[in-house]
Amino acid sequence: MSSKPLVFLIVGEASGDKLGADLMASIKKQQDIRFMGIGGEGMKTQGLKSLFPMEELSHMGLWGILRDLPNLYQRLRLTVKTIQEIKPSVVVSIDSPEFSFRVMKRLHRLSPRPHLVHYVAPTVWAWRPGRARKIARFLDQLFCLYPFEPQLFEKHGLKATFIGHPIAKTIYKKRKRDPNLLCVLPGSRRSEIQMLLPIFRETVALLKKEIPELKVVLPTLPAFQESIQNEVKSWPLEVKVVVGEKKRDEA
Repeated sequence: MSSKPLVFLIVGEASGDKLGADLMASIKKQQDIRFMGIGGEGMKTQGLKSLFPMEELSHMGLWGILRDLPNLYQRLRLTVKTIQEIKPSVVVSIDSPEFSFRVMKRLHRLSPRPHLVHYVAPTVWAWRPGRARKIARFLDQLFCLYPFEPQLFEKHGLKATFIGHPIAKTIYKKRKRDPNLLCVLPGSRRSEIQMLLPIFRETVALLKKEIPELKVVLPTLPAFQESIQNEVKSWPLEVKVVVGEKKRDEA
């Protein structure tokens, strides 16, 4: 058995996969670590072999969750069982609280148990502030994107660390602003993209009447590029669909 410390990562959507891949790369620069868990293509490039496809956890809305509830519980049991067997030093869940927090609650009952960390603090400052007290009961540490967030959780006894928002770490070239350019962001889950694109189409149609010179750019992921390009063909203007951070920034 390897003597390297083992970290188990739990990610359920594309935005979390990007954070997870960056986290893995950063940790590997500082220490020789083994990784196991659930992740997407970005984390796989950093050496993660996913326990099962991350997309199985990508659901939106009550109906989406209820429809796949048996499979979600099966994956929940498999995740907890695997963690019990491999005994990682740390478990880090990234976003996807619907699944991640259920795993963490079960792990918290174990003795001994790994150190439990969640990355991306719930937005208790926007709604349901009582969640801060609840997650403090089963988490050991929380990584926050915004500087005002740690105090909201520390008052309930949860160690919270501000690590910064990934967008703030991206350096953009200075460029002339285009007042006619609209960026449409339909999300990173297939279910939310399918739900939001028709709404965005109607919105763009209304804006086009008011702004004849309107231009639209839509950043997305490789897995959704083809389906989105087919969908936006019916929009009232040409939509530039871009994939990848560099292409997005250039657009």
